[in-house]
Amino acid sequence: MSYIVVVDDNFRFMDEDQRYTLGELATLDAAIDACKAVVDEFIRGAHRAGMSADSLYATYAALGEDPFIAAAGVPPPFSAWDYARQRCEQFCLTGQSSESR
Repeated sequence: MSYIVVVDDNFRFMDEDQRYTLGELATLDAAIDACKAVVDEFIRGAHRAGMSADSLYATYAALGEDPFIAAAGVPPPFSAWDYARQRCEQFCLTGQSSESR
């Protein structure tokens, strides 16, 4: 079985014309890693020093990309929104910012 990673645009929610396929991966772990990378890239770019986790998450929810895994007969094994919430907390706790990169 292969796993197709598809990415929606939170800013254009429900607009399938803005959807794109990131790739087809051989394993579920690889597909989840690809989804995480999409979320992490946005969060790294959106985070600013002193920003709260709630503010960063709100920015992600409004403007970020929402990757998901499409696999026939398999319940969604990854939630970008849940992962983004965790990563926003981590970024804000550690004080990481795009400005320090």
